[in-house]
Amino acid sequence: MAAIYSLYIINKSGGLIFYKDYGSAGRMDTNDSLRVASLWHSMHAISQQLSPTTGCQGIELLEADTFDLHCFQSLTGTKFFVVCEPGTQNMDNMLKFIYELYTDYVLKNPFYEMEMPIRCELFDINLNQAIQKDRVALLGR
Repeated sequence: MAAIYSLYIINKSGGLIFYKDYGSAGRMDTNDSLRVASLWHSMHAISQQLSPTTGCQGIELLEADTFDLHCFQSLTGTKFFVVCEPGTQNMDNMLKFIYELYTDYVLKNPFYEMEMPIRCELFDINLNQAIQKDRVALLGR
């Protein structure tokens, strides 16, 4: 079973610009993935406004019985979140690494238009390698 079920990247206005499903059970269709991304963007924004602490950056971890949802928001407002197995460790580091891949292979791509869906082969290849390494590391524990 995969540690990461799915990965979402949402632009600063709440549009889903990348979605990848890594789990085998419960695959979502395109409309469902758009709804999840939109819902998460809204919940994240509302949590920033309703937080009793100043400087809150929104929800970073949502724990449920059957999954965990980890979120990383870049300084530009782009959100990266993964849905993974409950109790999966080091997702913060994994999300930051995915962000590094995004900056290296997507933002530096002269053919990529900001805020548009990501269609970059080098990003896909390196992302798949990173996810595979993470799975191998989890199997080794």
